[in-house]
Amino acid sequence: MDHLKRKIYKNLIISCDGGAASGKTTGAKLIAKKYNLKFLSSGMLYRYASYLILKKKPKNKILFLKKEFKKINLNKLNKLDLNTQLISEHTSEIAKIKKIRNILKFFQISFSKKYNKCIIEGRDISTEILPFSKVKFFFVCDLNNASKRRFKDLKKKNQKVKLSEVKKSIKLRNMRDKNRKHSPLLKHRDALEIHTGKLNKKGMIDKMSKHIEKVMNI
Repeated sequence: MDHLKRKIYKNLIISCDGGAASGKTTGAKLIAKKYNLKFLSSGMLYRYASYLILKKKPKNKILFLKKEFKKINLNKLNKLDLNTQLISEHTSEIAKIKKIRNILKFFQISFSKKYNKCIIEGRDISTEILPFSKVKFFFVCDLNNASKRRFKDLKKKNQKVKLSEVKKSIKLRNMRDKNRKHSPLLKHRDALEIHTGKLNKKGMIDKMSKHIEKVMNI
């Protein structure tokens, strides 16, 4: 059985979508660790793009990002603090721009081709980036629990924010993502819905693993 799993998982591509603070990053990382998959966060790519624009203030954002994403170092990116409220709000604005989305779309598709054993999480992975992915998940969390989760994460990083501000930011972000013209946040018809409001990490990984092994016929 273990030999069979190793063989099948060589071509395992998983997509995870969901709103802000829905638990998709946690779920994706847990599965990446369990099945030894390469992990990529679409949200972090957008936050990094936002971080670069805010820091460098380029005259031509599109040309600037094209150059930056050709030389991106994911290890260095993961060490940056990209979860500030300023970056979050700016990210939802640049995510509306189709040319910026196309730059990041190309990067993500290239990543999946380079590592055919990977999991990518974001907001349009199943519907736009990896519609061919064998396993798809869609994460859902009520606003109150999502806000508390994000607030707790920000407090750990010593960021001075109010719960009410975090709640307002998440509500606005999700509304923008669902209603944007290009690649809105949608659930793919083949995606399994994961409700994370009252689900702990063990419950999350058990539910996801069961679905993966069902889809892969293990």
